[in-house]
Amino acid sequence: MRGEYKVPGGKFVAVDVDVADGRLVDVRLSGDFFLEPDEALGVIDAALIGLPEQTSARDLAAAVEEGLRAAEAEGLLAGPVALVGFDPWAVAVAVRRALGRATSWDDHTFEVLRPGPLPPRTLAALDQVLTEELAEGRRGPTLRFWEWDERAVFIGSFQSYRNEIDDDGVDEHGVTVVRRISGGGAMFMEAGNCVTFSLVVPASLVDGMSFERSYAFLDDWVLGALADVGVEAHFSGMNDVASAVGKLAGSAQKRLAGGAVLHHMTMAYDIDQDKMLEVLRIGREKLSDKGTRSANKRVDPLRSQTGLSREAILDAFEKHFRSRYRTTDSALRPDELERAEDLVRTKFATQEWIHRVP
Repeated sequence: MRGEYKVPGGKFVAVDVDVADGRLVDVRLSGDFFLEPDEALGVIDAALIGLPEQTSARDLAAAVEEGLRAAEAEGLLAGPVALVGFDPWAVAVAVRRALGRATSWDDHTFEVLRPGPLPPRTLAALDQVLTEELAEGRRGPTLRFWEWDERAVFIGSFQSYRNEIDDDGVDEHGVTVVRRISGGGAMFMEAGNCVTFSLVVPASLVDGMSFERSYAFLDDWVLGALADVGVEAHFSGMNDVASAVGKLAGSAQKRLAGGAVLHHMTMAYDIDQDKMLEVLRIGREKLSDKGTRSANKRVDPLRSQTGLSREAILDAFEKHFRSRYRTTDSALRPDELERAEDLVRTKFATQEWIHRVP
């Protein structure tokens, strides 16, 4: 059995595994990574032999780390160990994939949805609906691009309403406040000023990965899509993407007990900064401290760096995703929209949910 894993921004890792009586009896690691000294390759293989085939990714990685540490301490290696372009976690993921306990992008067909403009709270409700649909086995993995035609601000599931939102600004500019089911920070989103998508995947795709690792893994294609439109970008911090001129995007996640993961990202295309500062309290503090506030100031990293329309960027992102992964056209089902509207009435539009963290 063979499992493969490409480290985001790193190297390719492959593991061939044989199993007998429920245990790993032969393990062979390979790839285009760098590893010193040479003997460390055999140490990694040996560290995994004998482990139960149901061993978690965390314990597989720990076994590799302990095997290397012990070999180094006992003087069995010619020098200190250096793993370049990969790490014990990457080995663990490849082993889990070889054993069929984790999946790769190639194991799935992604349904691509571009349903057109929908109310902001319906967009948030669909995140919950489509993630639950995958968890229940009624729909496959999805990539959904957002469209909306009104002014909104989305706050994270655990953010304090009064710390984030200025009600006077909300009333003045006719903003719909939406609390989403994922964590993360606030997003000011006028129609046409952001590029936003939601990716719903089975938990097996990020098996063994921490939240931090899974952000880079699930957003790796985004760096390629940005390169296609002329933007050289990189990961910044745990869940952000930035270019040489600053932050471009932020991601957030929610993992359901049923085995589905919601991952979404918002990128600034052309934001009215003054208006945003009148609606978001924390944004006002962060930006005014830098002395950047001025009349009609706009934050337009995607527009200015690409020179493309927002629609052209959306098309480029969809094209890039389809070029890397197996996809199929799809659409929202009537029952999914009905369920989303019911959730808007009973949850997302209620004061209890919006102010769940006062």
